Parts: sequence; structure tokens; C-alpha cells
Amino acid sequence: MILLFIVFCPLLAALAILVGAPARRTALAASAFTLLATAGAVFQFDQAAQGFMFVSSLPISAEWRLSFILGLDGLSLIMVLLTALVTLAAVWFTGEIKRHEHAFYACLLFIAAGALGAFASLDLFFLYAFHELALIPTFLLIGIWGSGDRHAAAWKVTIYLATGSFILLLGLILLYRSVPEAARSFDLRVLQTAASAGQIPVEAQRQIYLLLLIGFGILISLFPFHTWAPQAYAAAPAPAAMLHAGVLKKFGLYGLLRIAIPMLPEGARHWAWLLIILLLGNIIYVGLVTIAQKRLDWMLGYSSVMHMGYIFLGIASANLLGMNGAAILMFAHGLSIALLFAIAGQVRERTGTLVLADLGGLGRVMPVGAFAFGLGAFASIGLPGFANFSAEVMVFFGAFHKGADFDRFHIFQIATLLALWGVVISAVYMLRAYRATFMGSMPERWLSVPDLRQPLRLPIALLVVALLWLGFFPQTFVRMLAPNFGAYFSQNR
Repeated sequence: MILLFIVFCPLLAALAILVGAPARRTALAASAFTLLATAGAVFQFDQAAQGFMFVSSLPISAEWRLSFILGLDGLSLIMVLLTALVTLAAVWFTGEIKRHEHAFYACLLFIAAGALGAFASLDLFFLYAFHELALIPTFLLIGIWGSGDRHAAAWKVTIYLATGSFILLLGLILLYRSVPEAARSFDLRVLQTAASAGQIPVEAQRQIYLLLLIGFGILISLFPFHTWAPQAYAAAPAPAAMLHAGVLKKFGLYGLLRIAIPMLPEGARHWAWLLIILLLGNIIYVGLVTIAQKRLDWMLGYSSVMHMGYIFLGIASANLLGMNGAAILMFAHGLSIALLFAIAGQVRERTGTLVLADLGGLGRVMPVGAFAFGLGAFASIGLPGFANFSAEVMVFFGAFHKGADFDRFHIFQIATLLALWGVVISAVYMLRAYRATFMGSMPERWLSVPDLRQPLRLPIALLVVALLWLGFFPQTFVRMLAPNFGAYFSQNR
């Protein structure tokens, strides 16, 4: 029952807001209750158990073998916790909405409900359907409440993500049909059992994996399908950017970890070289493009795209250390980028601009905002003590060790050495942006800019404490991930 509450609390709250319930109070209450319930699930979670916990099942169609099934293992619990934390922060940071306030808050909660449902679903159909539910309000938030060239951004993100979803759907249909008819099911556990038994032919694995990689890759902003993301995040309201960049974009990575890698291991091995080439495009090429940005919002958008390359590297390594690092980095990046977009939104609300050349010296009048942005920047560049650092270390060691399995210096080792330069690149653009925004001389027109209000410090504290806790105690999540990841790798050695 606890998982049903977690998934449906924001959904029912969104519907209540649309029929007239107080928008902000209802959204805050639903977000807080969802986080509390998720925290309860974390404390009740048995870290030593394999399989899924808190399973709820409702049969839908016996003919189609379709059921509404929810359940959590370590990976999905981490993603549900990320969603709950970022949702509360995004709702809390939402300022005054001058038009259609109820619809705005309802859209935020629909995104949260879609992400929670996708991460908790054990049925292939509902996993896909919940994600699509979350995409629709994303388009609306950008197109109606966005800034700049918001209509172009909304259309672009719609075209890209709809294309990615269509390719993904084809891959999922082929995955379902590749299993022998007697074993066909939308239940991910049944499909995994069939895959572990070798019932998916090798050639089919290669074809299906490529479709899933492209489909999920577009949703994640894998190079060269990345150009929608910076424009969308720059145009989106800050709470929408927090939810999409921090949470919803992780759905594609989650799909690779949940479906593509464990069910199609031969396909993953066959196309590993392609993924490595593309992820280096994310890290090196997009990183250099990020340095050239002149606006804080565009810089953060490109930064988010760049850091997906590290997570892809951990996934491509296909070993326990790299996959653990990828999963933890998904959580860490979600928190840090949400914090950065939140503070950037406050800067835009107070100054009316995010052009770096027009800013400067804001640390004098916004000391709390400058401090919070600095913590988010330090986490993003992988400073020791933050969760991003411990996750990236696991990713790099996992990928380099993968190459050590071969007699010669392998592509994984080359990719790891090149990816390490991304740490330098990210430090350059993030520290330059911080200096341009909060340090140096300050134009006189910013002397009256107010600092962050006292209530906004609570969501900042939640995000920062989570980043620091996981930075010092990454084994908290490693223990959650170990049973299922360990069982998978013991079966596929």
C-alpha cells in the first residue's frame, strides 16, 4: 500500500488542484507526504533481499497478460527517492504564478506522478505509459509559462522526445515479441527470467538493443541527439527545468539499466563501441560547447547534457563497480542540477536576466544564493565530499577495469582517460560562471536585489544534505544496489 500511496498521491493532488483545491498548499502537502512515505520505504527496505519489495498487483487483461504491477528494488527505490526530493524542492521554489496558477502546479505534480509511476512499474506497458504522462505537462510548462523563444523550444522538445518515444516503443514491442510465445508477458520479472534462460536470440538482441539505445538516448540527450535539452531548459520555468533535468531525463538511463543491459547482454556487448564514441561526444564536444556559453541557463543546460556522458560510461562498462557508479551518479546529478537551476531561477526572478556579462557581484547582496549555487557547482564538478565525486570515481574505475580484461590497451581505457578531461572542462565552465555571476564588480542596479527568503533555505538544505550524506557514505546506496546487480553479473560472467 505504501507504494500505491507514493505513486498516486501527487496524481490525485494534481486532479484536486484542477477542480479548485488551493494550488500551492495542496502541491506542497502532496510533495511532503510523498517524500515522507518514500523515506518510510527506505527505512523498511531490506538491503539483503533480492527481487522486489512492496509489490502491488492488479490484473488488467488476462488475454494480453497485462497487469498493473508496482514494486521496488534498490535501483527503483533510489530513483523514487530522487523524484520525491526534487519534486518537493521544485514546488517549494515555485514563485508567484501570474496566470493559470492551478494548471502550473498540476503540471508539476503530473510530471512527478509520471516519473514515480515509471520508476516503480514492473509492467512494461505502464512503465512506458507513465513516462508519456510526464512528457505532456513538460511541453505545456515550456510553451505556456516559459521565457525567451518558448514556443520554438516547446516544439523542438516535442518533436525530439516524441521521436525518441516512438523508436523506444518499437524496441519494446520487438523485445516483447522476441520472447517465445509461452513466456511472453509485460511483467519485467518474467521477461528477465526468459532473457536469463537464453530465450532471446543473439541477433534479435543486437537489433533490439540498438533501437532501445537510440530511443532512450534521445530522451537522455545522448550526442548527437542532444540539442533539444539546453534550449528547453533555458526556456522552461525553473521548477520545470529542475524536474525534467533532475528527474525525468533519468528515465532513459533507468531504462537502460532496468531493461537493455540485463535483458540484452549480447546486444550491449556488440554495440559498446558505438556507445563509447557517442558518450565521448557528450563529455568532450558538449563540454567545450558549454565553456562557450554566454548565458547561465544555457550553460547549465549544456552542463546537464555533458554529465550524461559519465553515466553512459558507467553503463557501458557493464560491470558491478561501473553500474553502481552510474546509478549513484544519476541520483547525485539529479540533486545538483536541480539545485543549480533553482538558484538560477531565483537570479532571473530578481534581475530579469541570466546573461553572464550583465551580472556580477551578486554574492554581496545574495550571500545565501551564492553559497547555495557554489555548493551545487562544487558537487557538479565532482569535488570530494559530494555524492558526484564518489559516483564518478566508481564509474572511472569500473570503465578502466573493463578494459583491463583485454590483452592490449582497450577502447574502454582510452575512453576513461579522455573522459577524465571532462572533469577539468566542467571545473572551467562552472567556476567561470560562478565568478561572472556572484563575484567581481557589481552594477549599481543590483544593489537592491534581495537575497533568498528564509523559507527557501529548507529545500536547499534537503538537497545539499542528501548530496553530502551520499558523498561521505556511498555504501548507503551500494548496499541497496548490490543484491540485484550482483545477481545479474553472477549470471552473465
